[in-house]
Amino acid sequence: MRSTLLSRRDLDFLLYEWLRVEELTARKRFAEHSRETFDGVLDLCEQLATRYFAPHNKTSDAHEPTFDGRTVTVIPEVKEALDAFAAADLLGMGMDESLGGAQLPATVAQAGFAWLSAANIATAGYLMLTIANANLLAEFGSAEQIEMFVRPMLAGRFSGTMALSETQAGSSLADITTRAEPRADGCYRLFGSKMWISGAEHEMTENIVNLVLAKIPGAPAGTRGISLFVVPKFLVGADGAVGERNDVVLAGLNHKMGQRGITNTVLNFGEGVHRPGGEAGAVGYLVGEPNRGLACMFRMMNEARLGVGMGAVALGYTGYLKSLAYARDRPQGRPVTAKDPAAPQVPIIAHPDVKRMLLAQKAYVEGGLALALYCANLVDVQRSAEKPAEADRAGLLLDLLTPIAKSWPSQWCLEANNLAIQVHGGYGYTREYDVEQHYRDNRLNPIHEGTHGIQSLDLLGRKVIAHDGAALAEFASAVGTTVRAAEALGGDTAEMATRLDASVRRLVSVTAAMFGPGDVEAALANSVVYLEAFGHITVAWMWLQQALACAGRDGDFYYGKRQAARFFFRYELPRTAAQLDLLESLDRTTLEMRDAWF
Repeated sequence: MRSTLLSRRDLDFLLYEWLRVEELTARKRFAEHSRETFDGVLDLCEQLATRYFAPHNKTSDAHEPTFDGRTVTVIPEVKEALDAFAAADLLGMGMDESLGGAQLPATVAQAGFAWLSAANIATAGYLMLTIANANLLAEFGSAEQIEMFVRPMLAGRFSGTMALSETQAGSSLADITTRAEPRADGCYRLFGSKMWISGAEHEMTENIVNLVLAKIPGAPAGTRGISLFVVPKFLVGADGAVGERNDVVLAGLNHKMGQRGITNTVLNFGEGVHRPGGEAGAVGYLVGEPNRGLACMFRMMNEARLGVGMGAVALGYTGYLKSLAYARDRPQGRPVTAKDPAAPQVPIIAHPDVKRMLLAQKAYVEGGLALALYCANLVDVQRSAEKPAEADRAGLLLDLLTPIAKSWPSQWCLEANNLAIQVHGGYGYTREYDVEQHYRDNRLNPIHEGTHGIQSLDLLGRKVIAHDGAALAEFASAVGTTVRAAEALGGDTAEMATRLDASVRRLVSVTAAMFGPGDVEAALANSVVYLEAFGHITVAWMWLQQALACAGRDGDFYYGKRQAARFFFRYELPRTAAQLDLLESLDRTTLEMRDAWF
């Protein structure tokens, strides 16, 4: 029986027929691996997802964590799933062998983890945050911090979080007020509060490792004065033993519309409830250099952004597969050409509008999965490149695509979930079917790790103009390579190549025109429109690459791929023309709107 979580056939196509990840094993970093080890990890992740994660997805949604004023209680199935993943030694699957990791390509690790997100994104969230936390400390932490915190996280003994937001500041990190006071022993004492911190309180691991942004007294104003600290729930001794409780207190739990199974917390630091050594303040350890905390935290934030994008894809994908199965089994109505009302009903998949909704879902989720894996592949190329120029090119493209890889799936794979509900009809919005929960779970992702507005400002206000537009030029060059290969094939593929080439050229020219007059305010006013247009053009590129990988191949799978590519180019890519027209005009409608007019 085919899984309704993800399509293994699609994953195999993307990994082996399109991205050709086996070729990575020719690189020194991945030389110990093979197709056999890659398949083994994918198989194991699918098995864990099916056995331990999917069965409690609805249960954890209905019975979210509770807090009695002292202890947070989470249903036991969550811990069972986390322990099973840790026992399989998968927490470090993408990390260096020197840390005890498997040093797998990120492309394979992300593909494997997608099974868990599709099965139960809330439970998988504890793992995603822990892995990202460990990766940050492995890069920026001291040798002592790696021994004290990273290795226990990779063993599943500790879990990790990131604590950025504050009630009064929200996404404006320049306005955080949590302070970190230095002490003579080299440690710091932290005072303040953090909001919307996922996974920051529970009893499922021996310790929780919080990565906290705070300001040292006397630091420069704004983001230039932010430092990063490790603030564990329990202090850890020199021998690695977990000791007394740190002065970190749960003020309460937030109650969300989706992803209810992962705790979402308000944390207070330095209330004096727990006083390590008799002194108030949460004990924290500086990560990296003072006032360079945001640069360090962006390592985790960017990883989390890519993870949010992949999570959005996974939720969209499982909703698509479930609505597809429903459409094949649900008899209703007759073809419009049928004249006999006594004729048997047909499955709803026979109706053109249902086909449209399913094809749109297929185009969104398979395009989104391709984008997520393409970005993971850039990570692998960057890490394993023997020539600096190759690493630089991969890094430029990855930086440019990260806000798109986060936001595009969060918008359009959510739309896939919306269509999955529509395919189910009245059953779709009942709790007896999974698709309504998938929609609620996915609705959080357009906000997680930065809203569309934040990602769009990052893309348009930083990434495309940095280094005199080098990243945008690299993007146009990479697309051009695909276009030339597709044009050589002729037929539909060449037609799609021509359309994509025109869209990319227009994107580049419009980008230049937006900044030409020097009206930065007007240029950035419609940055979300820019993000949407850029995202659709990027996913069209992903579909053209998939069409190329299908060239000369027969069978339903390849026919379906080519048809989804046609759909995206004919139904979706044309949206960008009107968006680019608006952007080029530097329209000021939103800027000129006044508060009193609403």
